[in-house]
Amino acid sequence: MSEQTARSEQTATRIRALGTRWLGVGLATVISVVTLGLGLTGRLNLYISPESVWFACTAAVVTLAGAIWSCTLPLGEESDHGHDHGPVPVPAVHGDHDGADHDGADHDGANHDGAPASSRRALAGVAAVAGGVIASGVVVAGLVLPPASLSVELAMSRAGEQSALFAGADSVALGVADTSTFGVGDWASVFTAATNTAAYDGAAVKLTGFVTPGASGDDGVNLTRLVITHCVIDAQTAVLPVDVKPDEYATGQWVEITGTVRADADGKLRIEPTDVVAIDEPGDPYEY
Repeated sequence: MSEQTARSEQTATRIRALGTRWLGVGLATVISVVTLGLGLTGRLNLYISPESVWFACTAAVVTLAGAIWSCTLPLGEESDHGHDHGPVPVPAVHGDHDGADHDGADHDGANHDGAPASSRRALAGVAAVAGGVIASGVVVAGLVLPPASLSVELAMSRAGEQSALFAGADSVALGVADTSTFGVGDWASVFTAATNTAAYDGAAVKLTGFVTPGASGDDGVNLTRLVITHCVIDAQTAVLPVDVKPDEYATGQWVEITGTVRADADGKLRIEPTDVVAIDEPGDPYEY
């Protein structure tokens, strides 16, 4: 019977060790492989800015090297502290206590303390298993599901938040900024912050973005683009009003617009297109 118990304990210990290694080294390895795969295929830009790609890929290589090294460790080594705690001290028995009373006290203590401790261990085990299943599901989903850009619905939900202003915000406000290389995000800063809007009247633009509904009461649509600084978590929506009939293009349709910036009498800026071409989503759907 004792031999069977020992085998059961060994099996349980091995399962715990495997689970620990999977939740640590295993998940880190899968994430690293996914990161390198996306980096090599040029699709990591769907999640982080191009400037951060080299750092992410370098970190993935280092992680894989550490994972390979960890395979040289015996299973279960992770839980070994590397030192001996020594023998467990045995409490002294006071001579003025009766042996039967002492045994009874120990027995009562086990009844009082054993059940809560067992419950805590059970709850900790359930929490660990649940967390492991969730973490594994997220990582495996990243491995199996195809990479995708942020949705149009998300962009529309973030529309109206403060537009990201670039370093030359003062130049934008005064109307002296060089707009020759401006994208949707840069022009959104102009449309939001410029105080001398007449200085931008007549500026030629060629912009790419997707169509979203215009403001209530407008006869046009918005040209929209997501702008990220580091990764998709900080993505901000940039919108530009365009004189295009709302029923000409479906919401979410990517378009390339060539046209001119116009300043209205009330100081508002809009884009008057001369050519609008429907296109597929570009390989890099964000601006930075």
